[in-house]
Amino acid sequence: MSVPALDWADVVARLRAAGCVFAEDEADLLFAAAESAGALAVMVERRVSGEPLEQVVGWALFCGLRIQVDPGVFVPRRRTELLVQQALLRAEPGAVVLDLCCGSGAVAAAVGASLTDVELHAADLDPVAVACARRNVRVGEVYEGDLYAPLPTQLRGRVDLLLANAPYVPTDSIRLMPPEARIHEPKVALDGGDDGLDVQRRVISGAREWLAARGQLLVETSEQQAQETVKLLTQQGFVTYLVRSDELDATVAIGCSE
Repeated sequence: MSVPALDWADVVARLRAAGCVFAEDEADLLFAAAESAGALAVMVERRVSGEPLEQVVGWALFCGLRIQVDPGVFVPRRRTELLVQQALLRAEPGAVVLDLCCGSGAVAAAVGASLTDVELHAADLDPVAVACARRNVRVGEVYEGDLYAPLPTQLRGRVDLLLANAPYVPTDSIRLMPPEARIHEPKVALDGGDDGLDVQRRVISGAREWLAARGQLLVETSEQQAQETVKLLTQQGFVTYLVRSDELDATVAIGCSE
């Protein structure tokens, strides 16, 4: 039995009633992504129920790229484009780049799309995210495991740029996040522990073993937590400073080995 075609205006009305601020734009994306009337009906139901649009249509726009995003995978945020921008400013020809806590692989994919002469590596704990990242990071290696644990030993002391968008939401603040995030994205990609910095601490404390002599560690953080992130970097002997973008509402802490 065929499913009757949905009317665009009706879909917009349903999306708006569900709280979608950009209902018209979302309707356009849903209609474009659906391969049939039946598929569209399912996608509209998923979106109205609160699933992130990016998971519904299967991709997110990030640094001008369509990054594949599977259901249950952390959706790359526009603010993380600052992390990519800073990496591109610092990457020299032949640089070894590691995207830690890579999720969908958006950061590594964006770096690889802009710089052809780099050696890319990425890692994440979540097997669903890793499967997604392996499709997005077309030239590079993606490893599954906890932070540095799955990395090959030959990477030790060779990483020129270590990029980390580790989870930094304090545990008690997750309940305040939009349902799209706290229900449909993995908690492991959000929860940074009591103060939000637990995973950052582990990333920063283990970085020197993997960084090259003049390697740099770039960590996405929040404006409120930035000084604590700087303190963590300084305690490990890094020369540290902050980069802030009000346009992206983004903050990156940078630690230099020299």
